[in-house]
Amino acid sequence: MLDIEIFSDVVCPWCFIGKRRLDRVLQGELGDDVSLRWRPYQLYPNMPPEGFDRADYLARRYGPDADLSRAPGRITQEAHAEGIDMRYELIKRMPNTLLAHQLLEFAHPSGLQHELAEALFVAYFCVGRDVGELQTLVAIAAEVGLNADEAAEFLRGNEAVTEVRTQLERAPDLGVSGVPGYYLADSFLLPGAQDSDTMAQIITRVKTKLAGLG
Repeated sequence: MLDIEIFSDVVCPWCFIGKRRLDRVLQGELGDDVSLRWRPYQLYPNMPPEGFDRADYLARRYGPDADLSRAPGRITQEAHAEGIDMRYELIKRMPNTLLAHQLLEFAHPSGLQHELAEALFVAYFCVGRDVGELQTLVAIAAEVGLNADEAAEFLRGNEAVTEVRTQLERAPDLGVSGVPGYYLADSFLLPGAQDSDTMAQIITRVKTKLAGLG
């Protein structure tokens, strides 16, 4: 079994693009005997719990005439290539993602963590939902088949906070200084949103080594 830990933040566009590429790579037989585990990373660790109003943030950074739909051209192009329609103009708040990471931790035992990651990316980038708000997260959890009441109780408690913070601290120790970052077989870090061919080559190489053939 090849374990791949995916260090990511739900407000990272390259993480969304990277997920779609990884999904395509693992659709075939290369996906056999692969286990995925989403791990937390925060692009904005000092974000207040309630987040920021995105329009205010952009106005402070770029001036009162800031374009709410602005997005780097390369991100838009790469996203479109993966079937993603980034709708930045719909995003009203820049959230603190700690609760979202706790929800991903909650989803792991159910086997729905990967589906939840996709749903969170779509919710934020394509629909503009506030993925830092508890009720929104509970609704998204229910949409992927998780128990809404249990998810709400989990997010209101402290059960996952320690684990999430431990993984946040672990990331730099593994060399993760940006996301996405893919940690394979507890030994090899593949940084960045690599293209699908590169992902396939690295996964094949690591699988070969695990099988004792390389």
